[in-house]
Amino acid sequence: MGILAWIGVGIIAGFIASRVVNQKGQGLLYDLALGVAGALIGSYIFNVLGEPGIGGLNPYSVGVAAMGAIILLISYHTIVGNQGHR
Repeated sequence: MGILAWIGVGIIAGFIASRVVNQKGQGLLYDLALGVAGALIGSYIFNVLGEPGIGGLNPYSVGVAAMGAIILLISYHTIVGNQGHR
């Protein structure tokens, strides 16, 4: 998957995850970083479960990345508590 596809998936998935967990978007760079990290986490989890991970700029890949980003945000808020919640 090319760098532009990773950026596209990252921005969309990060925005979705931050809206679901924090009820608002966090900004372009934050959402991009969150989405790319979520793509890595989501791909790993899906591969462990025997399902395909990220495969390009498509709705399935965005869903996998968003689920990974949601897991990442919930884990972060659990560890840090309300200090990191905006």
